[in-house]
Amino acid sequence: MDESKAPYGAAKAGNGSFDPYAFFTHPRTVLRILSWVFSIVVFSCIVNEGYINIGSERLLCVFNNNADACNYGMTVGVACFLGSICFLILDVYFPSMSNVRDRRRAVLLDLGVACFLWFVGFCFLANQWQMTSPDELPLAQGSDAARAIIAFCFFSTLSWAVLTLSALRRYLAGSQANLFTWQHLEPTPSNVRATPYPIANGATIVTTNPYQAPPFTETLDPKRLTQQRPMAPAF
Repeated sequence: MDESKAPYGAAKAGNGSFDPYAFFTHPRTVLRILSWVFSIVVFSCIVNEGYINIGSERLLCVFNNNADACNYGMTVGVACFLGSICFLILDVYFPSMSNVRDRRRAVLLDLGVACFLWFVGFCFLANQWQMTSPDELPLAQGSDAARAIIAFCFFSTLSWAVLTLSALRRYLAGSQANLFTWQHLEPTPSNVRATPYPIANGATIVTTNPYQAPPFTETLDPKRLTQQRPMAPAF
């Protein structure tokens, strides 16, 4: 499917029609919902099983007892959870946007750093998990949750990477198709003042450009024009 076209039942800017079936079956919407689910899995696993208590009241992160690892994963998960909801709402209203700057900003927001943040989180958490010794996790507490967190960080990296490429494709296609230009939304006004330029024999040339220079003209004697006759061509 060509994502440069209006995908949600609105053929052009300013059209308020909305097709729920077309919206929820569009690949971009499916990816956003998947990213939303992945972020829920990440931060919920960290909240529920990302911390363990070993012989004291102090909670330790399952990733090498590094609190920064759990804090980073939870922060990115919550941020992308809220971001996915905002982008879904933005996708609903994008086809009806008539302001050029708003359309440009909406696409540029989609070219954010979510994919990069998830990739950093995946590498960071995987490294900390590799450095975690079995003695730090008695009875393998939180092992399944840690593996699930790392796996869904990787899945989130892939889903946001595809969304970023989709946004880049929309931006390039929109630039080529005058999606972000005023000509796309503002037709040429019909009441442009015509500027006539007189030429010989009383004829005039009318132009809609007030800054266009008049054509080169030569004032000829009407009597000479009537007396001149074309010569027969010689072959």
